[in-house]
Amino acid sequence: MNVILQSRDRAACSDKTLYISDLDGTLLRLDETVSAFTAETVNRLEAEGILFSYATARSYLTASKVTAGITARLPVIVYNGAFIIDSGTRAILSSTYFTEAEAEEIEGILLRSQIFPLVYSILNEEEKFTYYEDCVTPGMRFFLDRRKTDTRRRPVPRTQPLRMGRVFYFSCIDSEEKLRPVYGMLKGRFHCIFQRDLYSGAQWLEILPEDATKAHAARRLKNLLGADRVVSFGDGKNDLPLFQASDACYAVANAVPELKKCATAVIGSNQEDGVAAWLRANVLAAGTQKRFRLSE
Repeated sequence: MNVILQSRDRAACSDKTLYISDLDGTLLRLDETVSAFTAETVNRLEAEGILFSYATARSYLTASKVTAGITARLPVIVYNGAFIIDSGTRAILSSTYFTEAEAEEIEGILLRSQIFPLVYSILNEEEKFTYYEDCVTPGMRFFLDRRKTDTRRRPVPRTQPLRMGRVFYFSCIDSEEKLRPVYGMLKGRFHCIFQRDLYSGAQWLEILPEDATKAHAARRLKNLLGADRVVSFGDGKNDLPLFQASDACYAVANAVPELKKCATAVIGSNQEDGVAAWLRANVLAAGTQKRFRLSE
């Protein structure tokens, strides 16, 4: 498939840079919104044919809601790299799943540790997250209360298995004391993210297949779009793989110290629209990238 997207003047451009931004704590403000300044900036990039996308831990469902003011045409990276989703059709362009044996092993380790996860899977061609309805921690309750009408919710009693369909993601929200030993046990074999939630402060342990990273997804998206280089923006530990796969990487001022250490530079915070300000000064002002090709 070949799709050509062009700017209004249809001028060719040799520099095909793909700009990828994290959402929460980076492109989004603390109230989980995109400012008018950021929305206008990203929409100008789209109008001029500049390659811009996002890579987020969110699902496509919640990511599309918080970026509602943005005209998204390119595929986007969700679930920390497990999926690349076509923004127009919502089709899954790239996916990474656990093997059945891996999912069974992880579920067993978690349950034996008295950790009751949210288990994400594709079940009957629909995305679902399954959890035990009577084993909900305060952190899980915060998460679920914000998704009361979410059609992906699949609460089950303890008599039913959590692991159904094609599993791609385990999300554990519990105490640091309970989660840390499991993180130490699994981090060498799977892609594990151990950090506190930006909004609730709850401790999370996210477990994905080894290749389900923002880095792998960014390389895949780069190839899909025929880009020459990747420039990324982020704030959290889960952005480290993305930074390592980028030709240049920028940490917002509110980023964790680990990310700032490996960044090309530190830019303004998410509350200051740091990503949008950098893009205006360094991309839109330069007037580059008037045409690009999407190839698969």
